[in-house]
Amino acid sequence: MRAPKKKADRKNPAAAPKKAPAKKAARAKPVPAAGEVHDQPGRTPPAPAPAAEAVPTPTAKAPPVPGKWNPEIVVFACNWCSYAGADTAGVSRIQHQPYFRMIRVMCSGRIEPSFVLHAFEKGADGVLVSGCHFGDCHYVFGNERAVEQFEKTKKVVRLLGIEEGRIRLEWISAAEGGRFAEVINEFTDQVRALGPSPLARKRGAA
Repeated sequence: MRAPKKKADRKNPAAAPKKAPAKKAARAKPVPAAGEVHDQPGRTPPAPAPAAEAVPTPTAKAPPVPGKWNPEIVVFACNWCSYAGADTAGVSRIQHQPYFRMIRVMCSGRIEPSFVLHAFEKGADGVLVSGCHFGDCHYVFGNERAVEQFEKTKKVVRLLGIEEGRIRLEWISAAEGGRFAEVINEFTDQVRALGPSPLARKRGAA
């Protein structure tokens, strides 16, 4: 038989069993956020991180070749073919002359005579317009319009006394990295043979 449980003495509360006091949960210390410093007694706050130095923007001009005058050429390249062709030349490490600035446009048919004249006005010695091959235009007839605009540009260039050899229209596909390098080298040598742009000479004389 089980022994009878003892009843707590109601008259004497001291005789009742005492419950153990509950432990208080430890409070987590706040973690400072990134860049935030909490003041704590006896602790020296860390020194602020030094500010990042400004990276100088590289000049667009390539270093001159000793004994040679290097022209400044502007290249208007179609986004879908010719610009990708230039990228292919770079990825394939195909060597070519670096004296040009590439401007990406959505279509070679977008290049109006005013774009080319503005490039000459800003100091270009030659302007190359490059687009997709016929039948491969992303906009079907964009390169045909580029031919029309280029013919207009040649007429305006002649009126201003600028040699036609300073402008060129070429078709280069995305896979033709070698052809892109070949055209750049040929056109750079062609413009170098012509010398500085007449507009640049007039600005120097003024």
